[in-house]
Amino acid sequence: MATIDYPLDRPRAVEKEFSFSETLYKWVATVDHKRLGLMYIVSSIIFFVIAGLEATVIRTQLIFPNLHVVDPDTYNRLFTMHGTTMVFLVGMPFIAGFANYLVPLMIGARDMAFPRLNAFGFWIFLFGGLLLYFSYIGGGGLGGSGSAPDVGWFAYAPLTERAFSRGHATDYWILGILVSGIGSIASAINVIVTTISMRCPGMTLTKMPMFVWTMLVDSWLIVIALPPLTAAQIMLLLDRYLGANFFNTQKGGSAVLWQHFFWIFGHPEVYILIFLAFACLNEVVPVFSRKPIFGRQAMVGALVAIGFISLGVWAHHMFSVGMTSWSNTFFAASTVLVGVPTGIKIFNWTATMYGGKLRMTVPMLFCCAFLLQFLCAGLTGIMLGMAPFDWQLTDSYFVVAHFHYTLAGGLVFGIFAGLYYWYPKVTGRMFNEKWGKWHFWLFVIGFNLTFLPQHMAGFLGMPRRIYTYPAGRGWELWNFLSSCGVPFQLAAILFFAVNFVYSARKGEPAGDDPWDAWTLEWATTSPPPEYNFEKLPVVRSSRPLWDLKHPQDPDWKYNQ
Repeated sequence: MATIDYPLDRPRAVEKEFSFSETLYKWVATVDHKRLGLMYIVSSIIFFVIAGLEATVIRTQLIFPNLHVVDPDTYNRLFTMHGTTMVFLVGMPFIAGFANYLVPLMIGARDMAFPRLNAFGFWIFLFGGLLLYFSYIGGGGLGGSGSAPDVGWFAYAPLTERAFSRGHATDYWILGILVSGIGSIASAINVIVTTISMRCPGMTLTKMPMFVWTMLVDSWLIVIALPPLTAAQIMLLLDRYLGANFFNTQKGGSAVLWQHFFWIFGHPEVYILIFLAFACLNEVVPVFSRKPIFGRQAMVGALVAIGFISLGVWAHHMFSVGMTSWSNTFFAASTVLVGVPTGIKIFNWTATMYGGKLRMTVPMLFCCAFLLQFLCAGLTGIMLGMAPFDWQLTDSYFVVAHFHYTLAGGLVFGIFAGLYYWYPKVTGRMFNEKWGKWHFWLFVIGFNLTFLPQHMAGFLGMPRRIYTYPAGRGWELWNFLSSCGVPFQLAAILFFAVNFVYSARKGEPAGDDPWDAWTLEWATTSPPPEYNFEKLPVVRSSRPLWDLKHPQDPDWKYNQ
């Protein structure tokens, strides 16, 4: 039985004399989806390191009561830049990077639908990120000292009004996020059009890889959720410079209106980010369990359901602002409801692993940690979705812990699983498994040591966004433990960086398909040629490579 045709005669690489200027030009002027995907990912990693260093200073400031490592204004700038960087300059470009690199390969296409739009999306994202950090130079305005924005990554009114925010730092925040958001929307449109119109012969929607399904739903969410934030940012600029007073409460505006606009984007954004981790697990867990993914149709249905319901959950961030009882009831119910399809996905991944021939490689270890930590995040999310409970713990460190278990314990662990899984395809070499496991265990210990104690600090009443705290409140132990987790995470990232750089040059050759996988990116060379496939594949099942290599497998018929 043959389910796919792909070329076995691969062209040999021709050695050329290295030219730095020529190489630089090829990367700067490229419209190749793989190069652009890698530039997205490398940019995300650089911003991730910067955000991590900002978080390190924050936790150093809070390790003991009454410390003054940084002053209050600097602290406010640090947590504003940390949160903004992680959400907009780490999570979003990682989505674009993975989607750009993998979607065309997985659907048997030679490139994205709009290559030049793809390049435009990357460069405008990068410009937006740099514009945000230019605030350190020009945020104080002409003749003033530099100043990063200090309004939080959520930029609640009236903190953003000109009477409260000094200089132009807030303007850098507005324009930086607005511009980088244009790049995210451009990338999402490209993914949607590519997925719908450029699948190889035989690849119907029912045979499309789960990674591509997840990126398709995720891209629709981006296209729907980002414009409200963009509109709110434009309204805020009109407030600041033309006296529009949309959010200025002293002149008839509404600060709560900003919260509605922001969280209409902000809560779907949580799912936009976590969908990337879902996409990685959808590919990694079945391959290292040696089983087809359990309940494929249910997984697709759960994806669509999460995307739809998440658009109606935003105001569970706003229980304490004084909404009506009917509004509180609706958003509490929608919060519980969105947990149902999310629970289906966790159940399906667990069922895929159950009874499988598990291979506990580094990517699989990160997936296992994701499942446990994201389950904790989901449980605390349901707790916070109950309005009376949320009234007690809103704006406390319990919320900080929940949020980080979702986007660090979930998203970051899923990203690491994907990076290790597709590393051989991108570089043509295997990473060092021992160093990868050092990275995993140090990161697991450091992450949980940092954020698990914050639940207790929140229960004891510690508010978030405070730059120091007095002794005698019962918060000392939990903050000390939380800060002690940071060196473990820094050491883990060091192992990760050394492993990835060293293995790219000295690692063992990977071959085209080191994991014995079944999606189309493993059908071509490692790394793939510029044109991806010499002959476009023809697909007749949802796991074509597996069926070709294992025609005796009795489970193949369930994937037709």
